[in-house]
Amino acid sequence: MGPVATIRNLSVALPGAGDRILAAENVNLTLEAGKTVCIVGESGSGKSVTAFALAGLLPKELTVTSGEIRLSDVNLLQLDEPAMRRLRGAKIAMIFQEPMTALNPVLRCGDQLTEVFAAHKRFGVSERRERAIALLTEVGLPDPERAMRAFPHQLSGGQRQRIMIAMALALEPALIIADEPTTALDVTTQAQILSLLKELQRRHGTALMFITHDFGVVSEIADEVVVMRRGKIVETGSADVVLRSPKHDYTLALLAAVPSMIPPDRLDFARNPILTVKGLTKSYPSRRLFSRHAVHALKSASFELAAGETLGIVGESGSGKSTLGRCLMRLVEPTAGAIFLDGVSIGKDRKAMQMVFQDPFASLNPQKTVAQIISEGQIVQGASRATALARTVELLGLVGLDETALHRKPKEFSGGQRQRIGLARALALNPRILVADEPVSALDVSMQAQVLDLMQNLRAQFGLSMVFITHDLRVAAQVCDRIAVMQHGMIVETGITQRVFADPQHPYTKSLLAAVPGQVSSNRSAQ
Repeated sequence: MGPVATIRNLSVALPGAGDRILAAENVNLTLEAGKTVCIVGESGSGKSVTAFALAGLLPKELTVTSGEIRLSDVNLLQLDEPAMRRLRGAKIAMIFQEPMTALNPVLRCGDQLTEVFAAHKRFGVSERRERAIALLTEVGLPDPERAMRAFPHQLSGGQRQRIMIAMALALEPALIIADEPTTALDVTTQAQILSLLKELQRRHGTALMFITHDFGVVSEIADEVVVMRRGKIVETGSADVVLRSPKHDYTLALLAAVPSMIPPDRLDFARNPILTVKGLTKSYPSRRLFSRHAVHALKSASFELAAGETLGIVGESGSGKSTLGRCLMRLVEPTAGAIFLDGVSIGKDRKAMQMVFQDPFASLNPQKTVAQIISEGQIVQGASRATALARTVELLGLVGLDETALHRKPKEFSGGQRQRIGLARALALNPRILVADEPVSALDVSMQAQVLDLMQNLRAQFGLSMVFITHDLRVAAQVCDRIAVMQHGMIVETGITQRVFADPQHPYTKSLLAAVPGQVSSNRSAQ
């Protein structure tokens, strides 16, 4: 099999006075049929810019200044938009990072899939439907007919990603570009999607460009690895060579930032709980007509949290992790159960507990400055504006930002900086407990390592306890003193992190740990 696409000396210019002139600089890549090239690097390294240039989807403010992109013998950079539209889907397809935003929320999934055939004038109406159902069967959806009728919000994250993969495969393109397609998925769903992509690639002989910051995923799926930094390719080679014998310092730094699956030694916290949760339950009425059956998002969850301890809540999407966090914070009202702080039942007053959210951009008011975001809670609690502002400046320093951030808005910061602002806001009311809901899942490995180190330092400095919700078991291994494993709304196993990872007792815990990608390679590189 020969090259499906080649990129030669591609450079893409950034607008205005950014931190550099070029988003991508002299990029050279070859994508071969049946092979997977993984592009890795931090946010801003040029990974997605390169992919979008290949697909003809660059934002208008970005300009290709030199180079060529060839699909077979056609230079894509010389095609106009109508010609590129004819190629997209037919010859080049893309799987986006977040299927919930990539899919149209007001169209049924079946209509969106058959629309691919209609846009390219393929087949009749009845045959389009038959082929759509066949595709949904091929990507492993258990009830294709139901999926055809469903709107995106009615499906899980993994099911939505399978819909996106089916759409990408619809016209059997020669090249598929996958932009972080498993970042937001839990480990078991991620493993299923990676296995599915490999099997579909084997069946169809498709070339795959796979963009990711997860080296576990790289070790599972890559034939070749391309490492990018600040728009340039700094290292390239076979997956085995790059992962086991990296040459460039930047590659070494990225690999070093990947959390190990081996938990470090932890303090043995005395069971003198600061927080006690008993029988916490959240039920929702069934949406089915004439049905009185309740849907239990959380079932009788009970646990304790000691002073200074971090308790990890792990499990798949839909296991009840985030519902548990929201019930603790009373962002949703529990159906039953009790929460005790120092042995005293607490109601809706959550000053002693503050939350760090998964998506800092969505949880920070885009219309307010950083000064307003961090100080407003203090002012509501009775602090003067001067006192609140002084405390805000102090908090920014603690999370690694300076006073120049005060009058800027969230959109002016990177993802890691926004999460630091979210941490500063959570600390503003001097909480005793932080509830962190997937606080680093959207960050690349090096930024993730920085934020996790910051959280650990803040925990030690302020004597904080943490409820740390995550689907990333590598992160849980390094951050959490104890682990609570959730499945179907219930806590099925708890224990000291080292014990749970070394000797899991519940079959579900065993399946979660077995699904973590890249364990063999990461363990070898750590030796």
